[in-house]
Amino acid sequence: MYLREAGNAAGPVLLLIHGGGVAGWMWQAQIGHFAASHRLLVPDLPGHDRSHEAAYTTSSAVVAELAAHLARLPEGTDVTVAGFSLGGQIAVELAATHPELVTRVVVVSALTTGVPMAGLSDRLVGLAAPLARQAWFARLQAKALFIPDDLLDDYLRTSKALPKDSLLALTRANSAFRTPPAWRKFPGPVLLLAGGKEPRTLRDGMRQLGHDHAGSELVVHPDAGHGLPLQYPDWFNTRVGDWLTR
Repeated sequence: MYLREAGNAAGPVLLLIHGGGVAGWMWQAQIGHFAASHRLLVPDLPGHDRSHEAAYTTSSAVVAELAAHLARLPEGTDVTVAGFSLGGQIAVELAATHPELVTRVVVVSALTTGVPMAGLSDRLVGLAAPLARQAWFARLQAKALFIPDDLLDDYLRTSKALPKDSLLALTRANSAFRTPPAWRKFPGPVLLLAGGKEPRTLRDGMRQLGHDHAGSELVVHPDAGHGLPLQYPDWFNTRVGDWLTR
């Protein structure tokens, strides 16, 4: 799995985990904002962009690989893990299963209650997978995901290279995810961010995620859809930055 390092090598660590179908480039606005204060770790998840040759199998496998990397950091390193959508699920699982490696967590727009009729979703994704390689279809998807014009080429490249098997595997992982019981015991603070125009199921799940963790804070941007770090990057960066400096 490709892992980009950037920013202040002497600063606290900020691990940024992207969502399904995009890649580490989605965090470009965050990298620019936090580079002076943080050591940034930005992976391309298996199947995505510079990791497209590595198959996405399960989110637990991704968590294990990220945990192994964090374990190599000096003992006592301050680590914030931030994840969007599928990356938010991975952030939750990483904090819940490896609390000794994670200081605090930012979870953005993660589905935590599963998807009904996951088998039907599998079939639809399988049928749509070839379309993802078509520029016209990818452009429609990019608009729905709030991909800005300056990142459109990155999205088209990532979408074209994402293998069908990896797309199916990450879709299944997203659909099957449930908040792990150990989440309640994570000792660090948690910031939960969501868009007011996201599906109600997702928003309700984020509220439940907060209810299950006593040290959490939920903030909803009333106008945002499913793409908050891309759609409102300045708001996102300010909100996260203020929270990190408390």
